Formats: sequence, structure tokens, C-alpha cells
Amino acid sequence: MNHPARRRAPTRLTRGAEHLRAEMSLKATARAHPIQGLVKYHGMRDEELRLPYHDSISVCTAPSNTTTTVEFLPDAGDDTYIIDGEGVDGRGAERIRHVLDHVRALAGIDHAARVESENSFPSNVGFGSSSSGFAALAMAASEAAGMDLTRPEISTIARRGSSSAARAVTGAYSDLSAGLNDEDCRSHRLSTGTGEDGFDPEEDLRIVTALVPAYKETEEAHKEAEASHMFDARLAHVQDQLVEMRDALREGDFHRIFGTAEHDSLSLAATTMTGPAGWVYWQPRTIAVFNAVRALRKEGVPVYFSTDTGASVYVNTTADYVDRVESAVADCGVETDVWEVGGPAEVRPESDALF
Repeated sequence: MNHPARRRAPTRLTRGAEHLRAEMSLKATARAHPIQGLVKYHGMRDEELRLPYHDSISVCTAPSNTTTTVEFLPDAGDDTYIIDGEGVDGRGAERIRHVLDHVRALAGIDHAARVESENSFPSNVGFGSSSSGFAALAMAASEAAGMDLTRPEISTIARRGSSSAARAVTGAYSDLSAGLNDEDCRSHRLSTGTGEDGFDPEEDLRIVTALVPAYKETEEAHKEAEASHMFDARLAHVQDQLVEMRDALREGDFHRIFGTAEHDSLSLAATTMTGPAGWVYWQPRTIAVFNAVRALRKEGVPVYFSTDTGASVYVNTTADYVDRVESAVADCGVETDVWEVGGPAEVRPESDALF
């Protein structure tokens, strides 16, 4: 592809002069963790800039991750994109190019890019692979282009591929603020406290994943939710969810944090499933996991479920109960794994490069 000339001034380059830039390695590798939405969003006021209507809060999950290597090639003619060994085209390629074009504009370069990416976990099953993918892409591309940016600044680059990716850049428990520009619509890390029972949200959370392989494209989900007759009610209700979540995280209150996340999942699904297409993206095993979680909770186990766009389920519990919870979830006939809280996106050493 041929990229048009870009006239925006470079943004805080680590080496500003063009003759020094020519001596730089235009290659970098980054790694990011996917997110579990806690207070989620569907619907965007600007689809190109991916500006959501309201704030959203998530937690990154580890050790699941995406590793991405980006190299800008002054003498190459076209971009190339490889994910998990497969070439990317169509809408997926458009979204990658949109992120790279923004980096090229900011850095004042017009080079083609080679991008290779690998996921350590299943993609397209509702476990947030687009969030970690675009977070790693934004981190690697900005580093390869020689820019010295903060993570909140990099989150505005990642947001152009996926709004959830903005939160994957800043990591752990993060909040993407709504806004009409990059100064306002960026992600920042949220403070967490230790609860009266000793629960530390960053150290003690355990996430049992229940893999149910059915998926709907998140971009289509945004359109479905926005067209629902329940969308305006969702916009009004979510403000209470947001303030409740921030306060619960500050207090380290497990039940308030993940009870709110469970309720938000139901609220968002109700909105998305009442769009024009009448989606029902949950499957029988999804409901089986919900019921198993509620049965455990009646027995006094601290456990709540959460879903993003898809049939797979996050089951949130504590380190003390994770073995019991995983056993009960596995009895629903699903593949399980156990994840913890993941940190922010990071630039990796050259030895981790994918090419």
C-alpha cells in the first residue's frame, strides 16, 4: 500500500534529527495482557477514533498475553501483518493500519511496517485478544518509531484499534475516560485498597476461565447495543456502576467489585441482545457456569461470573477458594484455566522478537 505524506510534527522523539533516526533500529517488541471488562461499554460516538459514550473499567489478566514485533522498513513498499502465523486482511488489516498510520503521523515517518503477533491464549472466544493485541501493537510501534511516550499517551494510540486496548496498555485495574479528544479519552491506572477481610485486589484475585467456543464480533455488538431500545437506559444506569466500582476498588471490597461486574455483564448483555439482530451469544454451557457459580455462592464461596462479548465466562474468586471453584466450573463440561491480575504493556528485550 502507498501511504500519503504526513505533515504532523514529530511528537517527543527520543532522537529528533532525521540523520540520527536513520541510525536507529526501527524495530521493537512489546507484550500486553488482555482485559476482563468490569464495567463495560458498547456503542461509540466516533467509530474512527473509537470514542465510547462513557467511561469503562477493566482488569488485565495474566499470564495470558500477546507478544508483537513491529519493524518499520524504509525501503519496503507495503505493510505486512501476521497473527499466529496467518496473514491478516480485510477489516482486521484496516484496524492495524489505522493504528500504524497514527504512529507514522506522530513520528513523522512514512515507512512500511512488518508486524508479527502471537497470542498465548485462544482468540475470538470472548477473552479479550483484541485488547492485548492492539495494546502490544501500539507499544511496539511507538517504541520502534523512536517516540518517548507515557502509557496514558500510548493508550490513545491503542484505542484507535480497540477502545479496550487502551486499558490493556495501562494494565491491572484501569479506567478509560470518555472524551472527544486524545487529551480526555485515555486510560489511567486505578488505585486499589485492601479490604477489611484482607483481600488485596491486585494480589489475591483468581480468575477461573470457562472456555465456551462461540463468538460475536465486538464491532457488530457495538452497533447492536446502540440500536437497542434499552441503550439510553444503559447509559443512565452505567454511571452508578462506574462510581460503585471505583469506590469498591479503593476499599478492596471483593463482593462489591465482582458483584458489580456480574450485574454489569447482565446489563450489557440485555442491551446487546435486544438490538435489531436479536443476538443470543450465550450457549447452554455458559448458563451452566452461571448456575454453578450461584450454587457455590449459596454455600458461602466468594465467587461471581462475568462475560464480555462471547459465550466464554470469567469466574472471579480468591486464592483460598480457587481450586474448589475451578473443579465446579470444569464439571460444567468446559475447558478451564486459572489467571491472575496482569500488569501494564511492556517493551520486551530483543531476544523476545518474533523475527
